[in-house]
Amino acid sequence: MVSARKRIWGWYFFDWASQPYNTLLLTFVFGPYFAEIARGYYLGTGLDAEAAAAAAQSYWGWGLAISSFAIAILAPILGAIADTTGRRLIWVWAFSIFYVAGAWALWWVAPGGDAGTLFWGVAFFGLGFIGMEFATIFTNALMPTLSDHEDLGAISGSGFAFGYLGGLVALVIMLGFIADNADTGLTFLGLTPPFGLDPEAREGARAVGPFTAIWYIVFMIPFFLWVKEPKTAPQGVHLGRAMRQLGDLLASLRFRRSLSAYLASSLFYRDALNALYGFGGVYASGVLGWSLTQIGVFGIVGAVTAMVAAWLGGRADRRWGPKPVISISILVLIVVCAIIVGMTRESVWGLPLDPAGSASDRLFFLCGALIGAAGGTLQAASRTMMVRHTDPDHATEAFGLFALSGKVASFLSPALIALATQISGSQRIGISPLIGLFLIGLLLLVWVNPRGEQTR
Repeated sequence: MVSARKRIWGWYFFDWASQPYNTLLLTFVFGPYFAEIARGYYLGTGLDAEAAAAAAQSYWGWGLAISSFAIAILAPILGAIADTTGRRLIWVWAFSIFYVAGAWALWWVAPGGDAGTLFWGVAFFGLGFIGMEFATIFTNALMPTLSDHEDLGAISGSGFAFGYLGGLVALVIMLGFIADNADTGLTFLGLTPPFGLDPEAREGARAVGPFTAIWYIVFMIPFFLWVKEPKTAPQGVHLGRAMRQLGDLLASLRFRRSLSAYLASSLFYRDALNALYGFGGVYASGVLGWSLTQIGVFGIVGAVTAMVAAWLGGRADRRWGPKPVISISILVLIVVCAIIVGMTRESVWGLPLDPAGSASDRLFFLCGALIGAAGGTLQAASRTMMVRHTDPDHATEAFGLFALSGKVASFLSPALIALATQISGSQRIGISPLIGLFLIGLLLLVWVNPRGEQTR
């Protein structure tokens, strides 16, 4: 018999196991590495350096947009199907296969390739990304069964903190011992990449895919051993009933003002945050000229602040509720985005900086720390706020709708960044749509009840 405490720790291990997809692949290692090889491809087509960097960011943006669109369309449907069958863990298993296959396949995204290499790189990443997002939906749907609602804020914050710690450990291992620097061919610790990995072929950096897959396989073992679903009578898949339930849920939104406002708010602010994660490393590579090692150290700073802030935010959530935590986090992220849009190596919104100095690097490190801190607390508090609007019997369907709200704008955010980057020819200006999305999300929070739909 698995104890309640062990079940909660098993649930935490999903965050530990899955976080490297965001930390290593989306933001700090594969994303910037992809930007490097994409820039190389576009330079070979005759574009100058700035245009090539903008084209690389745009390509990455459209790839994320397509993956996010697929998630937005399918998430509520699959959630409704899972609720009618009464089974959620089987879906975690199924989408874990997508996660592992997509991550592992990134090994074959080698430098010096043609347009097909870029296409398959984005396609493989998208496959794993879809697997990670869907597995998260079904794992989050188990959250209401873990403990009393009053404790869920702390549980959510601790889960994210544990996940960020896992991402931090994975990033340190990857940078210190495996990933090669494009200029030196050595790791951050000055070591030759292990296992005969060839720096000339960037095999140290490409190994991030298989490393992420193996990490997930190993650390999902506690989750599958300790997390059990509440016992219910097994039922078959009833697509018609699932779609009717989903339709009823969508129709009920017009009578549930707080839930509707919250879903609309999170539609904008969570997807702006996801886009900020997705483009942070690409921005640092293209605008500031950072190496993969520098971006990795930037990731470590962000992961440390995210881990600490998520844990503290969980305690603040338990004391004051998730709404003020969400509001403060959004305000911090708006300030960060404004700094990023106005920053170059020479100035920040007209205030001069020494282009040969490190002031711009230090400022962006500060931005990374704030993104980690505000992003960690925002994600944890958002999960708690959704629980406050959720019927445990239909939790997967509700979190599927939550994923829809989180992915409609994720489709929109990368598309807006890609479009703004193409029109302006500037990576900095390409980030500016995120400010507007965060502001809309903050405004819509006015209509959200701090206690959600709880009656006690």
